[in-house]
Amino acid sequence: MKKVLKYGLLGLVIVLVLIAGVISYFVATFNPNEYKPQIIQAVKDKQQRTLKLDGDIKLTIFPSIGAKIEKISLSEYNSSKQFAAVESARVSVALLPLLSRQVVVNEVALSGVRVTVVKFKDGSSNLDDLLTRQESKEESQAAAKAKPQAAVNFDIAGVTVENTVLSYRDEATGAQYTVKDINLKTGRIANGVPVKINLDAVIHANKPELNIAAIIQTQLTFDLEKNFYQLEGLDLQMNGTALDISKLQLKASGNASANLATQEFGAKRLALTAKGMKGRDNFEASLDMPSLSFTRDNVASGKISVNARLDGEMGKVIAALSLQDMQGNSSSFKSGELVLDVDFKQPEQAFKLKLSTPLVGSLEAKQLNLSSLVFALNATGEKLPNKSVSSEMKGSVQIDGGRESVHLNLAGGLLQSQIKAKLALKNFSSPAIRFDLDVDQFDADPYLPKKSAAAAAAEKSETAAEQPFDLSALKKLNVQGGLRLGSLKIANIKSSQLRVDVKALDGQVDINPLSANLYQGSMKGSIAVNARQSRPSFEIRQTLSAVQIGPLLKDAVDLDIAEGKGNVGINLTTQGNTVSALKKALHGTLGVNLANGAIKGVDLGKLVHGAQNIGQGKGVETLKPVATDRTDFTEFKANFKVNNGVAHNDDLLVKSQSLRVTGNGDVDIGNSSINYGVKATVADSVDVKKGSLTIPVQLSGPFADLKFKVDYGAVVADVVKQKVDAKIEEKREELKKQLQEKLKGGLQNLFK
Repeated sequence: MKKVLKYGLLGLVIVLVLIAGVISYFVATFNPNEYKPQIIQAVKDKQQRTLKLDGDIKLTIFPSIGAKIEKISLSEYNSSKQFAAVESARVSVALLPLLSRQVVVNEVALSGVRVTVVKFKDGSSNLDDLLTRQESKEESQAAAKAKPQAAVNFDIAGVTVENTVLSYRDEATGAQYTVKDINLKTGRIANGVPVKINLDAVIHANKPELNIAAIIQTQLTFDLEKNFYQLEGLDLQMNGTALDISKLQLKASGNASANLATQEFGAKRLALTAKGMKGRDNFEASLDMPSLSFTRDNVASGKISVNARLDGEMGKVIAALSLQDMQGNSSSFKSGELVLDVDFKQPEQAFKLKLSTPLVGSLEAKQLNLSSLVFALNATGEKLPNKSVSSEMKGSVQIDGGRESVHLNLAGGLLQSQIKAKLALKNFSSPAIRFDLDVDQFDADPYLPKKSAAAAAAEKSETAAEQPFDLSALKKLNVQGGLRLGSLKIANIKSSQLRVDVKALDGQVDINPLSANLYQGSMKGSIAVNARQSRPSFEIRQTLSAVQIGPLLKDAVDLDIAEGKGNVGINLTTQGNTVSALKKALHGTLGVNLANGAIKGVDLGKLVHGAQNIGQGKGVETLKPVATDRTDFTEFKANFKVNNGVAHNDDLLVKSQSLRVTGNGDVDIGNSSINYGVKATVADSVDVKKGSLTIPVQLSGPFADLKFKVDYGAVVADVVKQKVDAKIEEKREELKKQLQEKLKGGLQNLFK
């Protein structure tokens, strides 16, 4: 027996030595590089792509079957353009485990991989020909007859990927995404074995704009047969910019698991923090989730907390959201209370907001119901009544994820107002919003922040760079609804019975009607905004009827320059993405028709009456408005044609019992200046029979420093002319009378 065993083992050793010798001879004599042309041609024939093998191909057979290939590239379909390239690739598989249908990979190493995926405008991609394999009839029949085989187990000692770039481009949308500087290193990868993963990469995108450096460290365990995956010790760190957020720092940690076969999901000690800058505003946010479990029969979680902080120009905001323990199952779960606390502080006032409600939901129906919502708001500030205002609203919110809808109903107090609000939203991907809002009264001024000294100085500075406004968000807006306000005060302008109906769709916003009662009169009209273009356009059609202009100007822009009651018609269009551009692009018409009022700062009648006593040497005199002077009128009419921001008028007519004013000129709205000439005439202002005196006045300069020039020389010339004309008329009458007397005497002598 021993001899049999001895010779048997000896024979086995001899066989193995012979096999090793044969393999060694095969490896030493076989050169795979000689088959490059055949490989290249095979790829060309089957895939219509060009394969380049510029480096050497090296093979190993024992104890591992492996290959090392360098400088490989593959072209696009029927093109010479490069689709993918690899600087170096090494793969080796243990030989003996293959005999028992086990794949044990000793090494997978890739370096310098470059792949570009393109989605064309017709929806196809440059991967389609590689993903769609055309099987022959014989292959299909053979596959149908083949017996099912047991799954092949695999075991990879480790994977290394270095200096890799993956790119994606969508030609229909113009979106481009690039993941570069990819470096991946793993431990052993096998079913049921925890594998350590270290990955770092840089992510670039243009839609949305991203520039993020990411580092991920974690341990992954998977079971392909059970469809189970688990992450432990997750450590994710991201830094860079995203959208309009700069200095972004994002961190995530915790454990998570998913069993796709049983639809079970869980998380433990999950934490997420983020901070950065949005414009000039600093923000911080964090999420803390001690435990979360979703199964078909049970939904459970510990207390979930979200905290956020924003420090910006508008003020400081601190917010805290907490969701108490959830219990239930996939068809029905509930939480005792959802609470949101917000503190908002500004230099002159502060707000405290608290929202609380029980929460009921269903994972299967994708529904959430906040049936007893309480919204409490407290405001404190020196401008507020009794320096403090408290209010409370109650209502409900229903969210249906299956139908993609949200319904909100609220009623009660909000600050000093009583409000009834209804809102409906459909289609989460492209929301359609409908609303109805009824408010008894609202004074917004106590809650508006005061402009900082720096902001005010920047507005006055001529060199301050004007920032364009962005209305691109309106392109996705689908809103329709109405607002009714019993009374409103904002920016010191007072109105009542305000009605605003809004329709917005695909960048076109129509506000019609926009109506209200104000300053003993009324306002009615519409506003339209077209944000579909790169430079948005605006259209304003508004009629003010029987409005007291004086109080309106005083409250709106703090100007005490005119008074009177009447009508103002506005029909203007403009286009631009800055305020100055909008002013300079104004086109349309303006009309003013006032009665029983006054122009303040100048007394044209006094100037005319005083002009008759001036001497010949007096010329043009420049004057400034005098607060106590005024020119009363019974009628004031003017129509303006506006072109490129300049309002031109040539039909000014101002009348009173003894005064008549006409004029023409330009009001340059775009450059905030005026150049306008008027002629004021007072009847019987000089000692001439049925005489009158006309005085020219030129109004000019920037709005903030207006000046008017009185041309006394023209007045003197007018006086002299009137006196000369009067003398001539007097002589003419005298000569006429003498002639009549002579004719009368001659005729009498003729008939003697």
